[in-house]
Parts: sequence; structure tokens; C-alpha cells
Amino acid sequence: MHIHILGICGTFMGGLAALAREAGHRVTGCDAGVYPPMSDQLRALGIDLIEGYGADQMALKPDVFVVGNVVSRARLTDGTPKFPLMEAILDAGAAYTSGPQWLAEHVLLGRHVLAVAGTHGKTTTTAMLTWILEANGLNPGFLVGGVPMNFGVSARLGCGAAARSAQVKEEPAQRAGDTEQGAQPPRSPPLFVIEADEYDTAFFDKRSKFVHYRPRTAVLNNLEFDHADIFDDLKAIERQFHHLIRTVPGTGRVVVNGLEESLERVLHQGLWSELRSFGAAVSDFTAVGEPHAFDVLERGQPVARVEWALTGVHNQLNALAAIAAAEHVGVSPADAARALARFENVRRRMEVRGTVQRNGEPITVYDDFAHHPTAIRTTLDGLRRRLGAPSTGKGGRILAVFEPRSNTMKLGTMKSQLPWSLEAADLAFCHTGGLDWDAVEALRPMGERASVARSIDELVAQVSAAARGGDHIVCMSNGGFGGVHARLLAALELRSPND
Repeated sequence: MHIHILGICGTFMGGLAALAREAGHRVTGCDAGVYPPMSDQLRALGIDLIEGYGADQMALKPDVFVVGNVVSRARLTDGTPKFPLMEAILDAGAAYTSGPQWLAEHVLLGRHVLAVAGTHGKTTTTAMLTWILEANGLNPGFLVGGVPMNFGVSARLGCGAAARSAQVKEEPAQRAGDTEQGAQPPRSPPLFVIEADEYDTAFFDKRSKFVHYRPRTAVLNNLEFDHADIFDDLKAIERQFHHLIRTVPGTGRVVVNGLEESLERVLHQGLWSELRSFGAAVSDFTAVGEPHAFDVLERGQPVARVEWALTGVHNQLNALAAIAAAEHVGVSPADAARALARFENVRRRMEVRGTVQRNGEPITVYDDFAHHPTAIRTTLDGLRRRLGAPSTGKGGRILAVFEPRSNTMKLGTMKSQLPWSLEAADLAFCHTGGLDWDAVEALRPMGERASVARSIDELVAQVSAAARGGDHIVCMSNGGFGGVHARLLAALELRSPND
């Protein structure tokens, strides 16, 4: 099958492209304004990328067009279509489908799907769970909205394709339910771990993506308001999360953050599966100790200990969620904890991009995907907790460099939360290019700790001038951020080490 993917460089669609290529399909795709790590991954796979959404791509004549949710029926100011290829597909009556639907029909069917949903931590928790299963010999397939460093790719078929092929070739006496002598017990379905996004599926399917996945194990990590461009309020998102719960079978498991009132409201709408909770004092799975070294208790009894390189209470909760989900497919908490000791996180999750020496001390530049105020706060709080307060003489300063790039942040819906989200930062620098709201006014409560810049050049100049030895510069965006990390490192190098 030849599939042509519209919006191929998004983290989900790029992962789908990798899976389709591994399954033997011919894959091509198009997008605009690509950036790493997905562009690097696609090129490494030998997938042909076309810049833009020109109607001339109809000449490729694929078997089906797979349409990402970046595509719409929008018009430009001159009245021409923003996505002419989509208009040509519709005019021609060509076959098209959404990414989640194609995935459900061609990859997930017949598998035990473990889906990780939540406003925050989906990518990291999905990567943790996948690594736990891999380290325990279960060879899962996976699709993660980032690149887990334990694997180096964002998606993999796993053992599912071979296992399903073997099942089709089995003799009747080996099939489930057969009682003839020599019959084998039914084999467990192959595993597939997927990051389950609540964002809509496509312009023609406004359900959340995760409704297509039909998991047997569902993790609800947390839930607060986001995606103001498509959801009116938190209640609307809670309704979508309950749609996900409705798809979990009675023999399945729903793993829920016991600290979240919003998820409690979701559960009150109905639950038909086994429930496991984590995080709260009365939950099934709890943690005792600091986020980098803690004991795991299951219903009050110690069952494992996690010691790893990650920081932050949010990652401690992510670990509990992954441990509870892995237990559902036979991995003990102790074995899961041992795997987590070797977990290497995901690219763009506090990923160190480089260091520059100044006055005998390093300035460290990080790349992080945080873009929602809560994610920004938890990221910075985790770093501050690890570093300690500068006043103690043990920790360096934190310089937060961010751009409100997500659709929700561009709308200004959460601008009032920015000072709260940046409390752990010593200095904050906001890139305001493309914003229609006043970032200066929004950050006014921070006083002189906050600066704004309309261009990346101005931003780099501000940060490099303010930086000093021992600082930690955290660059946060859900996009490429204009290559700010490399530009910052270059600018810092140009300054005299003795400035």
C-alpha cells in the first residue's frame, strides 16, 4: 500500500509514518516548516518529504491519503485554500482517512493496547511504560509523541506483526477454545503502548484521537483545561476522557491519578473496568521519599524502590502510573522499578543541549517541551528542587526562556497563570513574536525578573547578556523555537570567559 501523509512531521503523524514504513508500506508525506527531531527521524528512514501542500501531489496517486489534524478547510486572506492538496482530494473523491483511524485499523487491531492519556506527562509516561515492558522482555510496539532515548525512535511495531501472522497460520487445534489433545493455550495478544492525545482527530472527525485506540489498559495521568482552540471548558474535555473510559473492556484496567478532582468527576460518569489509583495517600500505588529515590507502596505495603536520574514530583507520579499499568500485563512493581533505574527520558524533556564555561563555572542550556503553565511550573520546580536555592550556596540561577506557541497560549487564555508558572525562575525571558496579547502586562507581577523580546535575535542577546557562570538556561517550547538553543550556545561562546 502507498500512503501519502499530510502533516507528516508532527510527532504523531511522523510516528505513524515510521510504523507504516516498518510494516512494508510505501510512505511519502508533506508538511510545512519542519524541525527536529521528527524531520531527522523521517529522513533516516528514507521517507520522501515534500514541502507544502500543493495540489500537484495528487500525481503521486497513493492508495490512501492520511490526513493530520493540522489540515483544515481554512482560506488565506486572498480567498485561496490554505491546504490546496486537501481541496483536490475532496474534489477528486480520492480515498482519505485520519491518522488515528488508519493506525487503529492497520496496527492496533488484535493487540493489547496500553494508552497513556492526560494533560501533562503523556510522552514521558508512555516512554517509561514502554521501557519497562521492553526491559522485561515483552518487546512491545509503541508510538510516543517524542523520541525516547532508550530506543532512539518514536515508534516501532514490536512483536505484534510476527505474532499476528503466526496466529493466522495456526492449525485449528491450536486456536483458543479448542479442546482437542495437543491444543495449546491461547497466546496473549501482542502489546502496543501509545500516547493517547485528547486533541481532535481531524477536521472531519472532531472526536479526541484516543477514542480510536480502544485500550485494554488506560492511564489517566491528570486533567486540566487546555486546547482552548477546540474545547470550550474543562467539562468538555472531561466528556472526551469518559468516552475513552467507555471503550475499555470489563477485563481491562483504568489507572487514575488519585489527586485529580477532574478525573474523579470523569469516573463518576461510569466505570466498567478494574480501577487502580496512584498518587494520593489512599491510592493503590503511593510513593515515599524524594522524587529521585523513593519507595513504592501498593496498598500500604512496600513493593519496590525507584532510584534514577529524573527529578520532580511530576516524574514520581509518572513512574507510579507506569508501574500500575505494567502490572496489568504481568510485570511486577519490583521489576518495573529496576527497569526505571535505566530509563533515559525523552528528547526535549530537560535535555541538555550544551554547556559553556564562564569564570570557571558552566552555563548549562536545556531544551524542554513545556508549554502549558502547569508544565512550565513543574519543569522549573523539578530543576529547582534538584539544584537547591541559590541562597544556600548550593544551587545556580534558573533562567527560563519560553515562547507561548501552543494554540491555547496564543489565544492568551492562560496568560494570567504565567507569573505563577515561573515562580521558580530567577529570570524569565518571553519571545512574543506572533502574539496578539500584551506579554509585558501579563508578566508585570514578576517586575524586573521578566523580559520580553519580539525576535529570536533580541531574545538571544538578552539572555546571553544576563547569563553568568553556574546558570541553568531552560528553553521551553512545543516547536523548534527558531533554533534558539544552538544560537544561545554560540552567543555565550562569543563572550569572554572572564566577562
